[in-house]
Formats: sequence, structure tokens, C-alpha cells
Amino acid sequence: MGILDTVTETLASSTQRAPGDGGDDGSEGAYWCDDCTVRVRDVEVDAEGLDRDAEGTPKCPDCGETMRFERAGGSGCAC
Repeated sequence: MGILDTVTETLASSTQRAPGDGGDDGSEGAYWCDDCTVRVRDVEVDAEGLDRDAEGTPKCPDCGETMRFERAGGSGCAC
């Protein structure tokens, strides 16, 4: 069963995360522009230099419309 064991080990290791690989950067979700399908993680808004509306919500860098916030459904990624 050498080949089966090798495939099983390869698949198992490809889904494991090393300590410190994302997921713990304080992200709670992402901002989305529904018109342009632009997505910016909440922890990257300032680094991207996005303009904000009067309420502080980021504006889409492509069209200038206010973006919608969506919370992350799981850990690791604000997808």
C-alpha cells in the first residue's frame, strides 16, 4: 500500500496550516463592492488607502460607491 499511503499523507499535509499562517491577524471580515466585485479585507483598508464615506465606511477604489461589510464565516479567511 505504498502508493495509497503516500497519497493519503500528501493530501493530509496539504490541508494543515503551520502556526502563524494567517487567521490570527484580527480580521473580522471584508468589505465588498457588489457592482465591481471588489473585495478588501477589513485589516487591509488603511494599507490600501481607500476613501471613506461620512460614516467611515470604505468606498470602492474602482467606482467610488460605499462598500458592504461581510463578516467572515469561518476562521482563517475573510472570504
